[in-house]
Amino acid sequence: MTSKSFDQPLTQISVQELAQRLADHDSTLQLIDVREPQEVAIAKIDGFANLPLSEYEQWSGQISHRFDTNAETLVLCHHGIRSAQMCQWLESQGFTNVKNITGGIAAYSTLVDSSIPQY
Repeated sequence: MTSKSFDQPLTQISVQELAQRLADHDSTLQLIDVREPQEVAIAKIDGFANLPLSEYEQWSGQISHRFDTNAETLVLCHHGIRSAQMCQWLESQGFTNVKNITGGIAAYSTLVDSSIPQY
């Protein structure tokens, strides 16, 4: 996956907004976690599909078949850097409503749910 510059800044969502959206049980949300399987084993939020960036070649060709390009898609990683890369890539694939989760699971653990381990 290559990093690409875009004219428009990425849309962000805070971990507090994420918690509210999850609490509302919004079934239209698409949730993607781009961390590695060993990271997900340590700390995870239920409902996220795991698409590790290191396995890009395995899942990239299926992305538009597995996910609705028009549905709201929230992307998570450890601190928000890898998820930002994924958001840019999804937009380049025609996804129209992509949001990067600011601060990643580390911020979610600190600000929302301290039962999720830090690593």
